Amino acid sequence: MGSTADILIKIGLILIIFVISLVMAMYSTYAERKVAAFFQDRIGPNRAGPWGILQPLADGGKMFLKEEIIPTNATPFLFIVGPSLAILTACIGSAVIPWGQTMVIGGHSIDLQVTDINVGVLYIFGVVSLGVYGVMIGGWASNNKYSLLGAIRAASQNISYEISMGLSIIALLMLTGTLSMREIAEQQHSWHWNVLRQPLGFILFIVCAFAETNRTPFDLPECETELVGGYHTEYSSMKLGFYLFAEYINMFISSAVMATLYWGGYNYPGMDWVLAHTGPAIGPLIGVGVFFIKIISFIFFFMWVRWTIPRFRYDQLMDLGWKILIPLAIANIVLTGIGSTLLTHFGF
Repeated sequence: MGSTADILIKIGLILIIFVISLVMAMYSTYAERKVAAFFQDRIGPNRAGPWGILQPLADGGKMFLKEEIIPTNATPFLFIVGPSLAILTACIGSAVIPWGQTMVIGGHSIDLQVTDINVGVLYIFGVVSLGVYGVMIGGWASNNKYSLLGAIRAASQNISYEISMGLSIIALLMLTGTLSMREIAEQQHSWHWNVLRQPLGFILFIVCAFAETNRTPFDLPECETELVGGYHTEYSSMKLGFYLFAEYINMFISSAVMATLYWGGYNYPGMDWVLAHTGPAIGPLIGVGVFFIKIISFIFFFMWVRWTIPRFRYDQLMDLGWKILIPLAIANIVLTGIGSTLLTHFGF
């Protein structure tokens, strides 16, 4: 009986996270336009519902109802697989993220994480690496030279910055000694956040996260001024919607990963006092709320940068990845190793 209840709880948690991911993606499009309007001294969406809050629903309806077009010379099967793979890889990244402490309701423990595997960080990197296939397949299957150029740019950009991201995370793993996302979060109890121990690693990671999510100033794969629309030039209707949704879900998951690895996840100063006074049912939910505040702060930062900084030229993009970020990441690993050795030697 207990195992059946556990399975149902996990299924419920999966559905809740899936719905939250989609809602966050929907309202990130609304927030994007409102933030852009704020920075450009405009109003932004204000027609659909109060303050324009129903605009994402109107956009979704438009995407569903638009004409479904597959170009004559495209490869139909792969043309459909591309956006499907992009949205799939975006959604499954949330499986190993610990959203909060274990809740206790009616004597039953509820773990606010779909699964705690001991290689959670590697799982995240594996899923991120798969994401580029959706872009590459879509660009190639379109049989359009501009789409193909965008897909090739995306592939080379993602490969370049995944190396820097992997190297930046190695220094963090040297300090935590684990690949489990849950253990990394638990090690940052209260205010002992990893960003205090790995500030350079965090800066490298967030720059690579911008490149991995194809966000400005790293939006070369869909650079409108040069490539019309990049890898999704030929897409319409909900297939285009899947690509756009995948970008915003990736931004949400990237923010959750950064908050977990470097900014304590659901941990916050004074959490033990709060947990003692609110109980094991409400206390963890407050931690979830804190976690989402961190995530939303990162999403706002993504948008702030987009509407502040112009995009790089492609040679600048590659130079930054290979000539600056990778050497800095290697230097960070060396400094972390030396620092850890010295601290251990002197008994800290």
